Amino acid sequence: MQWMAARVAFHSENEELTADLITSAFQDLGVTGVVVDDPHLTPAEGWGDDAVPLPTEPAVSGYLAMDERLEQRRFDLENALADLARRHPMNYSVQYKTVDEQDWAESWKAFFYPEQITPTMVVKPTWRDYTPTSGQQVIEIDPGMAFGTGSHPTTALCVQLLETYMRPGQAVLDVGTGSGILLIAAAKLGAGRLTGVDLDPVAVTVAEANLRQNHIPTDRYELRCGDLTDTIDATYDGVVANILADVILELLDRLVPVLKPGGWLICSGIIQSQRDSVARKMTARGFRVETILERGDWVALAGRLRP
Repeated sequence: MQWMAARVAFHSENEELTADLITSAFQDLGVTGVVVDDPHLTPAEGWGDDAVPLPTEPAVSGYLAMDERLEQRRFDLENALADLARRHPMNYSVQYKTVDEQDWAESWKAFFYPEQITPTMVVKPTWRDYTPTSGQQVIEIDPGMAFGTGSHPTTALCVQLLETYMRPGQAVLDVGTGSGILLIAAAKLGAGRLTGVDLDPVAVTVAEANLRQNHIPTDRYELRCGDLTDTIDATYDGVVANILADVILELLDRLVPVLKPGGWLICSGIIQSQRDSVARKMTARGFRVETILERGDWVALAGRLRP
């Protein structure tokens, strides 16, 4: 398949937050494959000697399938960026280029290195070598066209909270599973039944491949393509949702039926300014907010459903 790369170059005082907000704009359009150009990126010493030159400016590239939806999605993207620029100080420009799927899938891999996201958990791309130290667990990931490499602060925050809240044998639902990284982390922490749901069929395919790559037995997990919890008819000990705050606010109205009494919820993908609105909605829907973690401009919240 051919794809159209929409590259959004930008200038802003807070480059990291701006890149995340542009990424969110792509995700709102259902674009799960993105590449972030960070001119300040420096891989850890000894983790690869084949890095390509750094980009000259910050940018986010999203990949639009060249099908009957293309023109409408371009129109929607440009409207979303204009709206973002009215709310968030930035200058930007958009360039479009046609690419083959194979070219895209290979080109960005030079920027992806192993990363320790918690004291005991390392995310490693499948094409890199890494020798874990004593007590470390390694998650093998090839995100393909799906969102989720483990390098984003929201992923690390979710894994950190999984280490705190999840107990061996518990059933876990991952809403917006992307590359499956949080399901794999839960499995390595001893989860029992695992379910991942995502709107994007490509993400479901990628998550399946990554679960197999990490030797998670097929009888331990189920992956579904659908709209949030609409396809879920079971109950779980815990739910993790690393998506967007607006989606989480909507999701909270539908979570109670799929959680066991006293079940836990971990949600992330929330910027600082949205933290309180998410916490209030959690409380209103019967959750007791217990933990709030912050990393840079990003926030993750965890709480339990009151019996």
